[in-house]
Amino acid sequence: MQLDGSNLHAMAVGCSILGAGGGGDTAIGLLASLQAVEAFGPVPVVDLDELPDDALVMPCGGIGAPMIWIEKIDRGDEIARIIPIVERLRGKPVAALMSAEIGGSNGMSPVVWAAGAGLPVVDADGMGRAFPEVPQVTMEVAGISASPAVMTDERGNVVIFEGIDGHWMERMERSMAVEFGGQAYSSEYQMTVVEARRATARGTVSLAIRIGEAVLGAEHDPVGALAETLSARTLISGKVVDVERRITGGFVRGSATIEGLGIDAGRVVRLEIQNENLVAIDAGEVLAMVPDIITVVDTETAQAIHTERLRYGQRVTIVAFPCDPIWRTEAGLALAGPRAFGYDLDYVEVERLNAG
Repeated sequence: MQLDGSNLHAMAVGCSILGAGGGGDTAIGLLASLQAVEAFGPVPVVDLDELPDDALVMPCGGIGAPMIWIEKIDRGDEIARIIPIVERLRGKPVAALMSAEIGGSNGMSPVVWAAGAGLPVVDADGMGRAFPEVPQVTMEVAGISASPAVMTDERGNVVIFEGIDGHWMERMERSMAVEFGGQAYSSEYQMTVVEARRATARGTVSLAIRIGEAVLGAEHDPVGALAETLSARTLISGKVVDVERRITGGFVRGSATIEGLGIDAGRVVRLEIQNENLVAIDAGEVLAMVPDIITVVDTETAQAIHTERLRYGQRVTIVAFPCDPIWRTEAGLALAGPRAFGYDLDYVEVERLNAG
């Protein structure tokens, strides 16, 4: 498989839906990807089983508050500065790039960078969705070191981090991203292919394309097509009646309130947000919670609406669907379950919460 003008639009739609409202708006990522493949040619997508065991996989993506990406876009050559530094630190060439998170524009950005570097993209990522913090990746769960990390901005500044663990890496990189203007670009958790086979969410590039094709190909009911493709639960359809949003500490934090319409009239669902949609609550009853994926989509088109794009009056549907199985393990929940975000909730799977 290769990424080109025939499937990048579908991939962008799928990445947005997998992003749980975060990862950055894919509108800019799609345009940049289309421009990159037009300039440099299609980007091959490779399965990890197709690469040598000792080949080096380089995860990469943006770090910062997604709202800032609306106005402060990248130049497109950021990872070109990072690759040679990673190769020097690791002592071997980078064989392929990988999305640190498939969700949102971070799922698209490696396409831009891989096209310019003449590298393939791995059909895998480090989350199977989007999460707000550096160590909330499958590589951390699998025991892969986050160090060394290399960060750059659109001006050409470069910083190398050596952290004792992923949580310290988050603190250091988040602070630097704020200094860089609220967002930056980085690579952490570089690993060999044999490590990546046990430490990543696999098949997620293909999944994003499949989701997008289902939504874009639906003639009458794109939300239904989306729900069928992902075994998603529809939590509510209605109107956005309130949005509270602020940027603090390098994150977008806040909430959104959706008032039900039609068969959902009289219901009100509140979403809690930290870059991504974390918890959906209806009159004190939890309908879905992180690490499962909660996504707000346009009721007519099933196109995802990222948290920074939520506005009063939008007609939306909230869907929720299961996360990658690694996040439902004890180690995964400790890192990215509801208590990791400050919610005093015991994790319950979305399919159990909405069994009726």
